[in-house]
Amino acid sequence: MRIIDKVILDDVLHGMDIKDISRATIRQCVNATQELERISGEKFVHLEFGVPGIKASQFGVDMQKLALDYGIAAVYPPTGGIPEFKWNASAFIKAFVGIDVFPDCVIPTVGSMQGCFNLLLECSQLHEGRKAVVYIGPGFPSHFLQAKILGLEARTFDIYDYRGDKLGPKLDELMADGKVCAIVYSNPNNPSWVNLTEGELKSIGKACTRHDVIALEDMAYLCMDFRRDRSKPFHPPFQPTVARYTDNYAIMISASKIFSYAGERVGLVAISKNLYEREYPELKERYGLARFGDNFVLTYIYVNTSGCSRSAQNAMSEMMEASVSGKYDFVTEMKEYARRAHRSKEIFFKHGFSLVYAKDLDQDVSDGFFYTVGYKGMKGSELLYNLMRCGVCAITLTATRSEQQGLRVCVSMLNTDEDFIKLDERLDLFEELMSEENKLKAERS
Repeated sequence: MRIIDKVILDDVLHGMDIKDISRATIRQCVNATQELERISGEKFVHLEFGVPGIKASQFGVDMQKLALDYGIAAVYPPTGGIPEFKWNASAFIKAFVGIDVFPDCVIPTVGSMQGCFNLLLECSQLHEGRKAVVYIGPGFPSHFLQAKILGLEARTFDIYDYRGDKLGPKLDELMADGKVCAIVYSNPNNPSWVNLTEGELKSIGKACTRHDVIALEDMAYLCMDFRRDRSKPFHPPFQPTVARYTDNYAIMISASKIFSYAGERVGLVAISKNLYEREYPELKERYGLARFGDNFVLTYIYVNTSGCSRSAQNAMSEMMEASVSGKYDFVTEMKEYARRAHRSKEIFFKHGFSLVYAKDLDQDVSDGFFYTVGYKGMKGSELLYNLMRCGVCAITLTATRSEQQGLRVCVSMLNTDEDFIKLDERLDLFEELMSEENKLKAERS
């Protein structure tokens, strides 16, 4: 591959109305690279798109086919979920998270995105004057967009500077004015792959109880901190969770990554029994229903999508049951991402890159679905721009509300040995480009 001329890249970015590459969304980056692939005739190394890179679970595929053959496509699903989904989800959460969630308090959603959007909407209507959301950054860019769409104030801070004992006081500072209704975070974190410790989750839980804030915990990467074996159902260590430290929580679990079932858009929301049954006068006045859980199901989810695909519910239900019974080891299957992360990190290190989020307190960050890289003090926007000229695409940390400079790397599309070889070759090209750029700078000075 030849280095792409700046004029060509600038024209593509301008044509797609990307004025600031540091804030380009994942979809914008994908669209830009597809156009550059068309122009150059060369396939890019795609590190920007967090799509599953492993075949969908056959347990889900077979059950979904069976359900459709049985004729369920002609029947509306219950808005709160089919009974077997709710029971199997409750058992799955007990087996891998180690907490008790009543089946009635589990609701299937059209992926975690829908679950989070509706939870944010409901949380913002519980109390007059509470329209702020705290985000533990960096984070999934679409989560911030949800708050913007809903007209909510987003209060974001970078976990990089507030690990351990520093986290609790920071949360108190952000929640002290009584305007915060919810806090949103993922664990493991997208994009940094840092994992909050039990002590940090305890700080979040205590802050939520103290300030009457609801924790919206995104477990999209459930049990994917591979430094400890969480593959054995009902045996510790379990997935860490804020649910051990507060009743003010709703957990979001998606089938997209842990079961590679992204195409069917199915996930769940699990709400604590106390929160599910808690009555809010504001909800009663607005909708005629006082309980948090009843409104989530019968008001927000019903009006939003009238429930979740019946056959997708059957599929996820079967995958959860197979995991609980030991027939399906989804955790060990997902370890493939850790292998890809380790191998690709070595290639980046070889070419002078370093990890941006490198530590979980005193431990090295886990190998997993994402990681973050920086290059010799270069801004994330400049780094992405130059890598795109060399046929590599990612997203900047700025787009994830990080205060650090660098890029998020997703390993899911590094599927073959050829992909790793191509990454190595493209980074050779990048080093060549940087050498040329440095020579030009030296000549000008």
